[in-house]
Amino acid sequence: MFSGSMPALVTPFRNGELDIETLKKLVEWHVGEGSNGLVPVGTTGESPTLTHREHELVVEEVVKAAAGRIPVIAGAGSNNTLESIRLAQHAEKVGADGILLVTPYYNKPTQRGLIAHFTAVHDCCALPIFIYNIPGRSVVDMTPDTMGELAKLPRIVGVKDATGDLARVCDQRMTCGPDFIQLSGEDATAHGFNAQGGVGCISVTANVAPKLSAQLQAACTAGDYAAALAVQDKLMPLHKAIFTEPGLVGVKYAMSRLDLCSEEVRLPLTGLSDETRALVDAGLRHAGLLN
Repeated sequence: MFSGSMPALVTPFRNGELDIETLKKLVEWHVGEGSNGLVPVGTTGESPTLTHREHELVVEEVVKAAAGRIPVIAGAGSNNTLESIRLAQHAEKVGADGILLVTPYYNKPTQRGLIAHFTAVHDCCALPIFIYNIPGRSVVDMTPDTMGELAKLPRIVGVKDATGDLARVCDQRMTCGPDFIQLSGEDATAHGFNAQGGVGCISVTANVAPKLSAQLQAACTAGDYAAALAVQDKLMPLHKAIFTEPGLVGVKYAMSRLDLCSEEVRLPLTGLSDETRALVDAGLRHAGLLN
């Protein structure tokens, strides 16, 4: 159920407000383009600047629009365990298929604290949980041993790994077992991640190139890494360009170039520089997405 290409879905805005109609259209577009799932209200969905009600509304609308055709893994992360519990219970109530739970940022818990946090959320609802390990943002790194302890819990089923360390995939196979679902959280290494034992990617680039991203993942699943590499070669300049500045800003600009949504983001993020816009345009052209 949880594999392949899953866009870390952007949250479209118009004049500072949620653009729900465009959000619904994006869901429909992703289903048609072959995305294998959707992950709303993560970092790429600008969860840090959404109100609690906006966060809940985005999850509700994405679940309704997906209508069971592809799974929805709802972001429920917080550095406040009680808030994560509330978001997890809301996601379950409105019909999400799983939740994505980031390692708590800013307050820098110990590994013991990570186990306590994830166990508390695990025990509050019946949804499958994906650990989101992104030490570059959260400033805490969940070790493979800690992940292995959490993998013993029946509903902690996988990880979105954004460490960029491909050896982690093998380490986590040893501590969590081969059935633990490992999803890449970094577009540029998604091909190699699968070769090490991963089964998919929660992708930023898939917001603007869902068909190519799904083709790359399908080729990996079929064991045709040469075909997957050919797709990765098409996408690599776009990956790099999108992440020249914060990735969600880059991908929203790319989406605006294809008339998918506005490039609008919320402060403290700002629009791309002219130099980065040129890089993104070149990446879109290299991928065959822009004339």
